[in-house]
Amino acid sequence: MIKINLIAETRRAVATRKAAPKLSTGIADLGQALLVGLLVLGLLVAAGWWYLLQRDVKRMQEEVRVAQQEVDRLAPVLKEVEEYKAKKAELERKIGVITDLRANQKGPVQIMDQVSRSVPELLWLTSLEVTASNVAVKGQAYNTNAVANFLENLDRVPEFQEPILIETQLRGQAYDFSIRFGYQPKPIRAEGEATPAGAR
Repeated sequence: MIKINLIAETRRAVATRKAAPKLSTGIADLGQALLVGLLVLGLLVAAGWWYLLQRDVKRMQEEVRVAQQEVDRLAPVLKEVEEYKAKKAELERKIGVITDLRANQKGPVQIMDQVSRSVPELLWLTSLEVTASNVAVKGQAYNTNAVANFLENLDRVPEFQEPILIETQLRGQAYDFSIRFGYQPKPIRAEGEATPAGAR
């Protein structure tokens, strides 16, 4: 008689069925562990990134603090520089005004100097009027030869145009005369500037 043990087969089938869920549970645990590992890794990367950002922020704050200290240290120097620039601008303005005044004075002074050098003996001037480009001279002389010599002397001055005798009239023992001429002033050179070759 052959005996078949069905109970053992049933137990084996049940055991086989029970073992299969353990395998699927292990795969699920592995997936969860992997997910947790990825989350932890992400958190570590985020924490490292945050740490690096905080370090950069602190470094930049330190640089700003040092730069601000440097600015505070240099503030008096910058103020002195600004004051120096303002004083320099004011001095340059004053120098410009003085230069303009001197330039404006040189024209009439040069004319008076040249006219006074041209005055011969027995002649004197009573008035000298200077406009933008003309000069009017009035005076008296003991004779007409002195007036003629004065005209010749004025004509020799390069800056003066040919003088014109407006009138000559005997009044008492002296002759009153009036002369008019134009002039071209020399270009004004800055002090220390060399005179061009061939210039008078």
